[in-house]
Amino acid sequence: MTQTSDSSVLGRIQSLAHEEERLYGHNQLSDHDQVRLDEIRVELDQCWDLLRQRRARREFGQDPDGAAARPTAVIDAYQR
Repeated sequence: MTQTSDSSVLGRIQSLAHEEERLYGHNQLSDHDQVRLDEIRVELDQCWDLLRQRRARREFGQDPDGAAARPTAVIDAYQR
């Protein structure tokens, strides 16, 4: 994800959440669906992290556009 606005990050979160809901609505998940759900989880985590970074930077008088999406390994480490 490149420099972006809060609203575009929220739009991406909404889009991913709708796709996730659609996939969970299937009676049975294919292997492809399961892989896509895993990808969605990662991207949602990255989007939420980016949004939190942007808000924190703004709160402390910094440019929110200085926030950047972090690698998956960093995000996963936060969740442990």
